[in-house]
Amino acid sequence: MAPPERNPRVTKDIFIGGGGTDYATQQFLNIGYANRHGLIAGATGTGKTVTLQILAEGFAAEGVPVFLSDVKGDLSGLAKSGSADHKLHGAFTSRAETIGFSEFSYDAFPVTFWDLYGQQGHPVRTTVSEMGPLLLSQLLGLSEAQEGILNIAFRVADEDGLPLLDLKDLQALLVWIGENAKELALRYGNVSASSVGTIQRRLLVLENQGAAELFGEPALALSDLMRRDADGRGVINILAADQLMGAPKLYATFLLWLLSELFEELPEIGDPEKPKLVFFFDEAHLLFDDAPKALVDKVEQVARLIRSKGVGVYFITQNPADVPEDILGQLGNRVQHALRAFTARDRRELRMAAETYRENPRFDTEEAIREVGVGEAVTSFLQKKGVPGIVERTLIRPPSSQLGPISAGERAALMAQSAMAGKYDQRLDRNSAFEILRARAEKAAIEAAKAEEEAEQTSTPALREFSNARRYAGKGVSRSTSRAPRRKAQEGFGAAVANVVIKELKGTTGRRIVRGILGGLFKGR
Repeated sequence: MAPPERNPRVTKDIFIGGGGTDYATQQFLNIGYANRHGLIAGATGTGKTVTLQILAEGFAAEGVPVFLSDVKGDLSGLAKSGSADHKLHGAFTSRAETIGFSEFSYDAFPVTFWDLYGQQGHPVRTTVSEMGPLLLSQLLGLSEAQEGILNIAFRVADEDGLPLLDLKDLQALLVWIGENAKELALRYGNVSASSVGTIQRRLLVLENQGAAELFGEPALALSDLMRRDADGRGVINILAADQLMGAPKLYATFLLWLLSELFEELPEIGDPEKPKLVFFFDEAHLLFDDAPKALVDKVEQVARLIRSKGVGVYFITQNPADVPEDILGQLGNRVQHALRAFTARDRRELRMAAETYRENPRFDTEEAIREVGVGEAVTSFLQKKGVPGIVERTLIRPPSSQLGPISAGERAALMAQSAMAGKYDQRLDRNSAFEILRARAEKAAIEAAKAEEEAEQTSTPALREFSNARRYAGKGVSRSTSRAPRRKAQEGFGAAVANVVIKELKGTTGRRIVRGILGGLFKGR
């Protein structure tokens, strides 16, 4: 019998494990269809992390860069070779023999560590402008009206040449918007002071969560996530997310921003021989929990179109039901670990998960998903012409890299040797909205002081008379009690003149002068 026809573009498919009821049928992820996205699902403790690890190894070995988040801190072991001294070495070699994995060996892979907080990896930053109002509104949990004001802020920043780089830029611009709400309302619509205040409070909460470290420069260059080492292997980019999970909205929004940036910046390349980058989105339910429809629509759009730019997206979550149906339908490569069914809802979700697979006449898919053990899964991968493969029970192959985290010293040494060392470590603070608005305020204050001084020396008749009266009152006046009525009359005259000046300044001309002084405080570009 002739072997099945292979995609002529494929260099080498990624071995996943042994399939079939007797585990004799080997399962491969066709790398030519790896950009058609995928799903890794299963209850806690069923082996999702190891599946993610072996997929990352497989892509890296084929020269495909990988980006993944390390939620539990276990995936740093990708940077270090496994060892025969490991307590599971015997189990690994036994499983490799069972599933016919004759090429099994231990190996380390090129890794770059990243961290939004700059502690366990190189700092990762973006600017407020790059994040955009939609994602920032989701991050802040804003209402529709508050999101509208945020959109006004971004529009004003664009039109007035005010770069929004970090949080203090946005905070300063919101102060300006609040102070000029009446003028802005004529052009953009109502600007509520209470809504501006709410946004400022949300920004403060975000800042207290450490998000100030995310926004700024130098911003992350996407090309730094798509590198290969000297041997042609893809670099595995690991985002330290154990601390970041304390701010789940920040975590989900950052990953979605990164995915959106890839979608916006990468060129169309059709269906490549293999992906340019594979993106793993762990704890994917955080992205969709309470997400507005506009955000879900954006994720669906990105998932549908980004494959033609050579990027494969793999969602990792506990239950397939965590992913909206429209997005789930686009995930062609699937690894389903065990699901537990303790309640009626669990059983419905288990049934729905089983119905998404192409049936295998040898076993019941629903029963298999419930019964597979740790390190075992129900799998289905795209075959020729993108047709979903028949579902199989699969023993997942053992990893070649270390199972479990590396030490803090080993991580620090790898960071020091990294090609990214020093590139993002020093934070930049160039001239942006905060500095520009502050400079305008300082200039306006100087102009106001100068105008006040000039106003005191103005030559209007009323002021000349006022000045002469004051000089007259100070010269040649006897201090005797007999002159007291005259002094009182002079003081009364001086007060009357002062009232005339104040009244004049309160009039149309005076208001024009004041506006001329202060109007330059927040001029446009």
